[in-house]
Amino acid sequence: MGYPKERKEAVLKKMLPPNPKTIPQIAKEEGISEATLYNWRKVARREGRLLPDGDNTPQGWSSADKFAAVLETAAMNEAELAEYCRQRGLYPGQIQQWREACAQANDWDRRQN
Repeated sequence: MGYPKERKEAVLKKMLPPNPKTIPQIAKEEGISEATLYNWRKVARREGRLLPDGDNTPQGWSSADKFAAVLETAAMNEAELAEYCRQRGLYPGQIQQWREACAQANDWDRRQN
């Protein structure tokens, strides 16, 4: 017996920036095992959703989370990017820095020479 899709989505929203809750906090509040919540997050990430697991600030986000944010915002105009950033507690400048880092990532072998 599984959980309804609506409940999963509501619980996953609690993991989203700008004020994400930790999985142990959510497990206690919702009465759902931590293992189930970690699995839901893993599946959502495979679907390309941004669900950071670092600290609550963007500086604590993993490289994969930053890359996901860059991908999500790639085709956004300035107004859409501003709204995206407000919802997640980011600044457009952070997205730009991450975008530049991603663009340079494939040039690592050139810098070695």
